[in-house]
Amino acid sequence: MRKLLQRLLKRPVTWLAQKFSSSPDPENINASLSQLLENIRQEKNGYPAPIPFDMADGRFIVLSDQHKGGRDMADDFRLTADNYMAALEYYYAREFTLINLGDCEELWENTPAAVIEKNRLPLLEEAKYLQSDRYYRIFGNHDLEWKYAIQQNLYLKPIFGDKLAIYEGLLLTTVYNGKHYSIFLSHGHQGDKRSDGNAFSNWFVAAIWTPIQRFLEISLDTISDSFELVDKHNILMYEWSARQQDLLFVSGHTHKPVFASLDHIDRLAKQLEKAKAVNDAALIQALEEEIERRRLEYQGKKIVKTMAKPSYFNTGCCCFSDGDMTGIEIENGFIRLVKWKVNGKAGTRVVLEESPLFYLFDQL
Repeated sequence: MRKLLQRLLKRPVTWLAQKFSSSPDPENINASLSQLLENIRQEKNGYPAPIPFDMADGRFIVLSDQHKGGRDMADDFRLTADNYMAALEYYYAREFTLINLGDCEELWENTPAAVIEKNRLPLLEEAKYLQSDRYYRIFGNHDLEWKYAIQQNLYLKPIFGDKLAIYEGLLLTTVYNGKHYSIFLSHGHQGDKRSDGNAFSNWFVAAIWTPIQRFLEISLDTISDSFELVDKHNILMYEWSARQQDLLFVSGHTHKPVFASLDHIDRLAKQLEKAKAVNDAALIQALEEEIERRRLEYQGKKIVKTMAKPSYFNTGCCCFSDGDMTGIEIENGFIRLVKWKVNGKAGTRVVLEESPLFYLFDQL
């Protein structure tokens, strides 16, 4: 029966998914992000209150897009799993607060029960943060089902406990030179017709559309499959952030790291240009090797844009094809783009970019 339905429905379902999937639209993105930010600031029902932190000693690690799956060959997380565990152990021991920024689980391709069964160990490691009151979880488009209480109660709360809450966004607030500044965090799918609409469309995607895609074994994620779309989406996210006052914006979704409004691949390319200008052979070789290692992240890029205001950050993802993962650290007055590189079964932390928060706040 499934094979018959696949033959009959795969083409129309694929057409519908592509028609109503990610299409970066400035009006939709601007309206959705602005409304989400306002809802959090006003502490509306169902939205978390702003979270104050001391810039001098606050510690957060922001990770997104693990896409934990069924540990089969289609599971993007399976190569990163040990690396991810090493990172969680590192940050837990150093008393960081963990912010999971969406698409933590891959529910377009897998049932919630299968994902929980195959990923019990990393989920239990995340739950340790919650029990220490150092955990926040955001839903994304691939784990939109976690937005609903019945799914949380059935699958996540048996592991995390009743303290678990899942939100659409967070707002961290701090004071510098007597002035208030904010760090706004959301997954970044806002404005996507297929997973960010009215209450009915959200429910339809989570309860009807996603199970149909799973049953028909159709997985379509245009935002991460299209490099042109990724670039456009990051630029639109940046443009929204640049219009805000005294605010940094951190998102995920695109799987491409951005630090202070510059795509990390573009930053490497600019560093390579400077190294060649001064004929630094050792640095040239190191940068060329790193760019080659990351070639799958930028192959097909058509847009290169230096964004002047350092207001936008993107975590990248925890499911690169070589087992590496990236994230955003906020620690003791600094913000960093870090990579956890596969090193045997464990992982090695590498700082890719770093800036004092006060410098960025001054630029805003």
